[in-house]
Amino acid sequence: MKLTIRHNFPEVQRQLDELHRDVAAKATASALNKTVAQAKTAMSREIRDEFNLSASTVNQSLFINRARAKGGLFSLEASLSSISKPGKRSLNLAHFAARQTAKGVSFKIKKGGPRKTIPGAFLINNGKTVMIRTGKSRLPIEARQTIDVASMFNTKRINAKVVQMIEAKFPAIFENEAKYFTDRFNARRAA
Repeated sequence: MKLTIRHNFPEVQRQLDELHRDVAAKATASALNKTVAQAKTAMSREIRDEFNLSASTVNQSLFINRARAKGGLFSLEASLSSISKPGKRSLNLAHFAARQTAKGVSFKIKKGGPRKTIPGAFLINNGKTVMIRTGKSRLPIEARQTIDVASMFNTKRINAKVVQMIEAKFPAIFENEAKYFTDRFNARRAA
């Protein structure tokens, strides 16, 4: 006796393809995006734990490139980066708790570090820019700059902590996303 089943396989193959498209790619993209969003928060926190910067200053320098799974086209890569803006390769010292003193401007770059003073420096633009005269007369003046968020981002110890967090959290996030998209796929099949 010989039994041949041909009729159901194209439908099963279509359902498997749809399952792959709906669950695997979308769950992976969603898990990557959620992990990178948490990595951005962790990176911001780690930078602020070491350097004396506000959250808004750090966050506006961190960028997320989101993974996508739409219409059969997949980009299953998400990234977190900090790129120096053109013409802004460093931060003005005013971002580091700068204060005008009788001797000049004092600032504190690292949270655990000492407060330093630049003699003769002054704050302009409502305290947003530290300047110093470079000549003996009133002009010329120049801004005082230091490292930017992109340089802080590339610090090995900060990067290592964030990568460790990503490696620890991604499997659980992926499991939750796979369950969500599988349940959604099964609900559509049942309807």
